[in-house]
Amino acid sequence: MKVEICNTYEEISKKAAAFIIEQVNQVPNSVIGFATGSSPIGLYKELVRDYRENATSYKDVISFNLDEYFGINKDNDQSYYYFMKTHLFKHIDIKKEHIHIPSGDSEDVLEECEFYNKKLAEHIVDIQILGIGSNGHIGFNEPGTPFDQKTHVIELDEKTRQDNARFFNSYDEVPQYAVTMGIKNILQARKILLIATGEKKADAVKRMIEGPETIDLPASALQSHPDVTVLVDYEAASMLSQNFKKSS
Repeated sequence: MKVEICNTYEEISKKAAAFIIEQVNQVPNSVIGFATGSSPIGLYKELVRDYRENATSYKDVISFNLDEYFGINKDNDQSYYYFMKTHLFKHIDIKKEHIHIPSGDSEDVLEECEFYNKKLAEHIVDIQILGIGSNGHIGFNEPGTPFDQKTHVIELDEKTRQDNARFFNSYDEVPQYAVTMGIKNILQARKILLIATGEKKADAVKRMIEGPETIDLPASALQSHPDVTVLVDYEAASMLSQNFKKSS
């Protein structure tokens, strides 16, 4: 696991964007796993800027999103489909038929999970972008999720709902369930890029990197992956051991 401690969120965003841009330039039909939430917004802003200035093309890129709230449709302004369209997809030349996001309003959610697993099995994700929850979740794989779990429906942890309540009018509006790629799906990516910022993520970052692999902290599963890059600011890295900080 390669860890880079950056001075600012802007520096993290630029480095993350360079990581994606290099991949797409080298392999135009790359498969990219996208994440939502506040962590990758700066990354997407940089990708849009680069697209406008340098015309990096995404017309052959295939995308898979990590997750989606269950019980809301894609036109809801809190859906992750809406998030991706707003922050990235409507600003670049990615083809609509190449975009894959779990359906949050499927009539048969188990069938939706099976369908998403089938589509993922047809592709190998070249780079999977991740954030990390304050409770250590990746995607919406909450503590207790088995490492061999594929795409599934999960009841959101109270801590997760509290953390995400800032995006809604009230805590009661935060969905209780989500559809998410499983940890097994995530680990099948060739490369993983994780972004974490802020003091609230410091404990999860420390346990992800220096703690034991345990289902109590889903992100610790990344320790077994051969190619993980972690971009953090000093606040998110504040609980790492001094020896580790020096080595990174």
